[in-house]
Amino acid sequence: MKFDVGLILSWIPAALAGLEITIAVWLAGGLCALALGFGVAAARRFGGALVDRALTLYVALIRDTPFLIQLFLLYYGGPFVGLELEPYQAGLIGLTVYGSAYFAEIIRAGFEAVPVGHQEAAICAGLTRAQMVRRILLPEMALLVLPPVVNMQILLLKETAVLSIVTVPELTMTLTSLGSEHFAFAEALSLLAGLYWVLVEVTGALGRFAERRLARLSFAA
Repeated sequence: MKFDVGLILSWIPAALAGLEITIAVWLAGGLCALALGFGVAAARRFGGALVDRALTLYVALIRDTPFLIQLFLLYYGGPFVGLELEPYQAGLIGLTVYGSAYFAEIIRAGFEAVPVGHQEAAICAGLTRAQMVRRILLPEMALLVLPPVVNMQILLLKETAVLSIVTVPELTMTLTSLGSEHFAFAEALSLLAGLYWVLVEVTGALGRFAERRLARLSFAA
């Protein structure tokens, strides 16, 4: 047996089709997870003790169970309670819920990391509470949480490989199927790893660029 580069090249069109699905599901799930996580974090901070306790339980439940198990329960267990989802729907909802718990903790920590003195100074300067949140709390929090948010988005990108278990024809499912069909697992996994590496590097570079831009805007303000 030998490593067949020609076989890898012949798989490029199929791999790009799977890659397109991976990126689409990841972007949709990642953005929805970030939005939901922000909502959870904001509700915990401003919603009172009862809301905070309820959402703390939600975050703990999601973070303490593997994504694989959550996806199994959502897709294969859902019909038992009347919830029948298409593979794409299950994948999107699964990524959203799973990621939201982590984003909620990241954003909560970001809120708490903003110095109280900055907020008090803004109020003493005549800003209303809403203006203080919009002009002081949110910009400073965004700068603090951007690196961990990017890292979490990268983790969600790699978690899209799990969606193959619910038959989403993303990159992992596409290439592992081709590897099984041709008994060329080394070639399939090498191409799979290479494409994920490219995606992660591009995402990291975009995150670093956004961090520099946000820092410049903050200092300019």
